[in-house]
Amino acid sequence: MADETRASSPNAHRNDAPGERVFDLVAALRAVGKHWAIALTTLVFVALSVTFYTLGQKKIYQSSATVQFDPNPPRPLGRDVDTVVDMGAGSYWNNREYYETQYKIIRSTRVALAVVAQLNLHNDVYFLDDLPRDAAPPAPRTVSPEEAADLLRERLTVEPVKDSRLAVLRYNDADRERAQRILATLLDIYIEQNLDDALASTNSALEWLRTQLDKLKGDLEASETSLHEYKLNNNILDVDFEDQTNLLREEMKQLNDALTAVRTKREEYAARNHELSKLDPNDPLTVPASELIQSPVLQMLRARHEEAVRERDALLGAGKGENHPEVRAATERLAATRNALIAEIKNVQGAVSRDLAIVKRQEAGLAALIEDARRQAFELNSLKIEYDRLRRTKDNTEKLYQLVLERTKESDLQRMLRVNNIRVLDRPNVPLTALRPRVAVNIMVGILAGLLLGIGAALGRAMLDRTLKTPDEVERELGLPFLGLLPEFDRRDRKEAGPRRGRRRGKLAAEPGRRELIVHDQPTSGIAEAARAIRTNLLFMSPDRPYKTLLIASAGPSEGKTTVCCCIAVAMAQAGQRVVLIDCDLRRPRLHRIFGKGPEVGVTSALLDDSVVDDEAALRTEVENLYVIPAGPIPPNPAELLHSDRFKALLRKLQERFDRVIIDSPPIVAVTDGAVLSTQVDGAVLVVRAAATTHDFARHGTRSLQDVGGKVIGAVLNAVDLNRQEYGFYHYYGYKKDGYYQATPEPAAAEGGDAPPPPLPN
Repeated sequence: MADETRASSPNAHRNDAPGERVFDLVAALRAVGKHWAIALTTLVFVALSVTFYTLGQKKIYQSSATVQFDPNPPRPLGRDVDTVVDMGAGSYWNNREYYETQYKIIRSTRVALAVVAQLNLHNDVYFLDDLPRDAAPPAPRTVSPEEAADLLRERLTVEPVKDSRLAVLRYNDADRERAQRILATLLDIYIEQNLDDALASTNSALEWLRTQLDKLKGDLEASETSLHEYKLNNNILDVDFEDQTNLLREEMKQLNDALTAVRTKREEYAARNHELSKLDPNDPLTVPASELIQSPVLQMLRARHEEAVRERDALLGAGKGENHPEVRAATERLAATRNALIAEIKNVQGAVSRDLAIVKRQEAGLAALIEDARRQAFELNSLKIEYDRLRRTKDNTEKLYQLVLERTKESDLQRMLRVNNIRVLDRPNVPLTALRPRVAVNIMVGILAGLLLGIGAALGRAMLDRTLKTPDEVERELGLPFLGLLPEFDRRDRKEAGPRRGRRRGKLAAEPGRRELIVHDQPTSGIAEAARAIRTNLLFMSPDRPYKTLLIASAGPSEGKTTVCCCIAVAMAQAGQRVVLIDCDLRRPRLHRIFGKGPEVGVTSALLDDSVVDDEAALRTEVENLYVIPAGPIPPNPAELLHSDRFKALLRKLQERFDRVIIDSPPIVAVTDGAVLSTQVDGAVLVVRAAATTHDFARHGTRSLQDVGGKVIGAVLNAVDLNRQEYGFYHYYGYKKDGYYQATPEPAAAEGGDAPPPPLPN
C-alpha cells in the first residue's frame, strides 16, 4: 500500500529503502559544520599534543655510506671463468638472492660483535644509553658483547638503491661523531670478512662440485642405459612418432567415412524391409511406388495384373456371365498374374533382408577395424610419452653434468685468486643536522591527524543523533513520500501580541494561542507557503481519485500534529474547497480552544446523544469554507466509539457534504484510536517533529498504522529550525523569510464564506 502511494507521490523519485545507509558527502559536511566545536577542540588538542611530544624528543643523527656490490668481480683469468659463491642441489644463486644475502650479512651478529670488540662498545655507557658526548655522565655500567651487538644492529639499516647494484648503509646515534666512527669500522670489518668468506666459499663449492660431478656421471650412464633398453624392448627405430600418428589418423578417417556410408545403406535397407513387412500378402497391389521403381519385374507383373483386371471387367460389362468361357479364361489369367506378383514380392523381401544382413556384417567389421586403429593410436601415444620422458631425463642429466664439469674447472682456477667484489663508493660522513625529530613534519601530521579525528568525532556525534531532521531521512527511514515541512515558531516572540510576522534564529513568530491559524492570520508568511506546498502535494498525489478523508497522526505526543492539521485544513479551505476539521483526540482535545468553541457539542455528543443533530456538531469558523467538529465531552471508551457504525455513518455524511474531511488523531503509539481511525479514511499523514522524533519511534508509528490496514500516504516534517544547514534548500526558496508574496495576501478562492453549511442529506 505504501509502495503504491510512493509511486504516485511527487517526491517518489528516491529509491532508498527504509533503514538503508548511503554515504552522503553533503550530509557529512553538514554534520561537521553543526558540531564544529567538537572538531575544533579535537584538532587543537591533537596538534598541541603532537607539538609538545615532538619538542621533547631526543635528537638522533644519521651517518650514511654507499657500497657497491658486484656479483661478478674482476676475473684475471678471463670473462669465461665465473665466481662460484655457493650452489644448491640443481640450482644457483641469482643476483637478487645474492644482494639480499649481503644485506643480511652486513646486519649480522658476527659483524656487529667484531665492531663491538674493536671499539669496546659494550663498556661505553654513552653508546649503551644512546647519549651524546656532551650529555651528563650516566652511571657506569657494562653489558655483554651480544647485548651491545643487538643495540648496534637495531640502529643500523641497509637500503638498496633501486635499479642499481648499490646500497646505502645508515646508522643512527645520539652522537654524530660516534655514528660516523661505528659505521666506518663496520664497513672495514665487513669488507675484510667478505674476502675471507669468498675463499672459504670457493673451497666449499669446489668440494661440493666434485661430489656432484661423480653423482651426475653415474646418473648420466644410468639414463643412457635405460633409454637404450626401452628402444630395444619395444622395437623402436629412429623414426618420427608424428609420422606414425598421422598414418593412423588418416586410416581412421577412411574407416570412419566407409562406416558412415555402410550405415547409410543399412538405414536404407532397414527402411525398405520395414515397408515391405507391412504389405498385405493377399493384396499385392499395395506395393510402394519406391519398390516398383527399383524392380522392373514388379512393374511388368503389376501392369499385366491391371490389364487382366480391365479385360475381365470389360467382358463382364459386355453382359457375359461368370461361367462364360472368355470370362473364365480372363479370371484364370488374373489369378495367374496375381500369384506371380505375390511370388515376386516375396522374392524382393528376401533379397532386401539378405542385403540388410550383409550391410550389418560390413558395419560390424568396419567398427572393429576402427576400434583396433584407436587402440594402436593409444599404444603409440603411450610409447611416445615414455620414450620422451627417458630421452628428456638423459638430455637434462647430460647438460647438468657438462655444466658441473665446467664449473669445477672454473673453481679450481678461482681458488687461486683473491678478488674482492665489494667497493665503498662513499665513506661514512659526520652528519651536520639531526634526523629526528622532524618538527615541521610532525606538527603538520599532528594537524592533519587532529583534523581527521575532529571530523570523525563530529560525524560520530551526528551518528549518535537518531532523530529525524531532514526530508531525505524521513523518506529513507520511514519509506514514505515526503509531503513537505513546517518551520518552527519562535517561542520568545509568542509573548508579543497581535498577529504579525517575525524572524528570530530562523523561527517564525505567531500570536499567542493562534499559531495553529497562522496560515489564515499571515497568508503570505513562510509557514503559509509551506502549508500550501503540502496541500499541493496532497492534491497531486492522486488527481483522479483525491483523498476526501485524511487522518493527521503522529507517533507520539507534542509532535505538532494538531498544528499541521489546522495548517493543511486552512490551506485547503483557502483553495476554495469545503473542509471540515474533526477533533478525534477524545482524550486531550484542543481544536475547540483553537477555534474558540465550547466543548459541549462535538463528535461524542453527535455519536452518543440522539438529540444532537449532525448540523449542530459542524461549527462554522472564521476561516471561509472551514468548519470544525470539536471532540465534545470526553467519553470513557474512545476507541470503541471511533470504531462504531455510527462514526462510520457520520464520516459518510460528511464526505457527501464536504470536499475534504480532515481528522486530528491522538498519538498512535500511546493509544489505539489512531490505528482504528486509519482504517476508515482514504489516507493517513504522519507528522514527525524535526530533531525530536527518533527513527525507531517514527517507524513504530508507521508500522502501527500499516499493520491494521491503514494507508499511510506520506509524512510531514514539523517544527523545522531553518537555521540548520540541512535546510538550506528550503531557505533558498523563501520558507525562512517573509514568503514569496511578502505584502499581498492570497485572495480567497470562493465567495460567500458567511453562508450557513448545507443541510445533511436524509
